[in-house]
Amino acid sequence: MLAERRHHLILRALRSGGPAAVTDLSEQLGVSPATIRRDLVKLAEDGLLTRVHGGAVADEGDQPFAEVAEMRVPEKDAIAAHAAGLIADGQSVLLDIGTTAFRLARQLHGRRLTVITSNLVVYEELADDEGIELVLLGGMVRREYRSLVGFLTEDNLRQLHADWLFLGTSGVRSGGQVMDTTVVEVPVKRAMIKAGDRVVLLADAAKFPGHGMARVCGPEELDVLVTNEPVENATRTSLREAGVEVVVAGEVQT
Repeated sequence: MLAERRHHLILRALRSGGPAAVTDLSEQLGVSPATIRRDLVKLAEDGLLTRVHGGAVADEGDQPFAEVAEMRVPEKDAIAAHAAGLIADGQSVLLDIGTTAFRLARQLHGRRLTVITSNLVVYEELADDEGIELVLLGGMVRREYRSLVGFLTEDNLRQLHADWLFLGTSGVRSGGQVMDTTVVEVPVKRAMIKAGDRVVLLADAAKFPGHGMARVCGPEELDVLVTNEPVENATRTSLREAGVEVVVAGEVQT
């Protein structure tokens, strides 16, 4: 199999299934672990993935929104359903960019809410729902990821307040640090955190262990993490020590 074809299949496997081990990729592609390791080094040098212990994870920051939206939909829907249950009618909700925020927006139809967002797909989803007062932030359009960014977006956020912020992420490091792969989105996310009374991080299991070169915030700035699978012990401990409520969607809370 040609190297170019292997690289395509490796990236497709990581983007559809999340982090993968060298041994798993070796079995899937029918080549040696040494060959996979060389492929991962080359793809990491090209900025297409991040190597982690024993394997790799795809860098999703520059993928088109439509591609990311098709990944892990059941997991995102479970997280979104739990997040929607946190919101009371009459409250204001700030929705971040990203596909999990979009899945949450789909859960809000028929509610009496104010929704503030820089996510163009969220805006399109809720634009015809007359029960929702919809506030679209200004800014420069980031076409490939259907979002608004820049100093205008940040300035708008400084003038607003929301009862809830539902925040997305590229990944969460073991110390509870929330990361992002796209630097231009980070100032907007930080401005959103300042505008929200309660900050809820929405992160499916593929976001652990975290990756991304830019730090958005530490665990002390979060109130709740909603995920779809139990978080590994080191991260869970860091979050709980910072006072973050860790919720596994679908799990009975005691």
